[in-house]
Formats: sequence, structure tokens, C-alpha cells
Amino acid sequence: MALILVVGATSAMARASAMAWAQQGHSLLLAGRDGEELQRLARDIGVRFRVQARVVAVDLDETEAREDWFDELEFRHGTIDGLLCAAGWMPDSETMRHGEPALQVLQRNLTGPVALINAYADLCERRRSGFIVGISSVAGDRGRQSNYLYGAAKGGFTIYLAGLRNRLDKVGVPVLTVKPGFVDTRMTFGLPGLFLVADPAWVGERIVAAQAAGRNEVYLPGFWRLIMLIIRHVPEFLFKRLSL
Repeated sequence: MALILVVGATSAMARASAMAWAQQGHSLLLAGRDGEELQRLARDIGVRFRVQARVVAVDLDETEAREDWFDELEFRHGTIDGLLCAAGWMPDSETMRHGEPALQVLQRNLTGPVALINAYADLCERRRSGFIVGISSVAGDRGRQSNYLYGAAKGGFTIYLAGLRNRLDKVGVPVLTVKPGFVDTRMTFGLPGLFLVADPAWVGERIVAAQAAGRNEVYLPGFWRLIMLIIRHVPEFLFKRLSL
């Protein structure tokens, strides 16, 4: 059985993915900032599935390189066979446009995850084994006035994962990009205009299945691929008049 590191493990999609892997018998390292919530999740997983689930601290607001962090993790817990990066943050549209929140949106959704995944990718490349799953968003497919900073971060993350996939394919290390639409999570709670909201437990199961199937990119639910195809092809002169 594998040892899988789940970063941002208290998020609804990551939690569901962790449980789906635990159900298959895999051990877990649950990483994030909220130590108490992570401990509750680890105990829950251990009781339900009788697998080892341990907690590690990580804060993607910190900007240091992650190579030493991974070395310490593996010294303590053993070889990490896979990584799910589900970290992210999206404040309301007015807040994220200005000052420090704008920079935090980029740090928590792009530069922080990239620094972490880069360090793990180097390990995978040397070993010629492992897998990486990154949770991006349909918001990164086209900039919209309601969340263009979040969309810019997720768009950059999508492109980063695509390039990393191209690099690591040569050594047999798969990289999966997950693009959720609206999912019933704390991040989306109370947002106006939501429709076709997906259950995070269903999304988590599909993430694990897509990784096992060797998929490169997956929209969840799948109909978002068609929705975003249409949105990407709306002419700019018309798109500017839309309130999206």
C-alpha cells in the first residue's frame, strides 16, 4: 500500500479524496495549518478504515524552499508515494482585488503550491516513481470580472501542472490536473449565482478514480468541460458585456 501526502487536507474535496484512498488501504499524511481539525480527521480516518493517518504542519503562506521539508517528512514517515495538493483560498470578489489579500490569493493558490510540488517533483524524477494530483479550477479557463485574481492564480497553476506533466512523463510519473466547477465547500458557501453544485464526497471519489486511471486532466463534474469550452469561445467584444 502507498503513503500519500494530502496538502490542504481539511478542505472538503481533499478530505473526501483522503477517505477514498484510506478505503483502499493506503496510509496518509494529512497536511495543513489547522492542527486540531487535522487531528480530528486523522482519528476519524483511522477508526473508519483502520489505516495509519498522521498529521504534519505546513503553511503555504511561508515562502521557503520545501526540499528540506520533504527530506524530514520521509526521514520520519517513509517514502511518499503520491501527493495531492488541494490548498487554496478565495475571499469575496471585493476583498481579493486590493492590497495584501490580492497577493495572498496568488500565494495560496499558485506560488505556494508550486514551491511545494516542485520539491516533490524532483524526488519523483530521481526515483522514477510517484504521482502528483493538483486541484485547479474551471475559474482558470478564462478571466471573469467576479474572480479574475483567483482565476489568474488557478490558470497559472493549470499551466504549471501541464508543463510538469510534460516533464515527468519521460520518467513515468503521472500528473493529474483537476478542474472542479461549483462544489459544496466552505469556499463556495453563500456565494451568489451558484448552480449545479456538486457533492464533495462524489468529487473526491472521482479524483481518486481519475488518478488510478492515469488521466491527465479531469473536469468535475464532467459537464463543466462543455460549459468552459463555450465560455472560452465567446468573442471578447461580447464577453466584456457579460456579468460573469
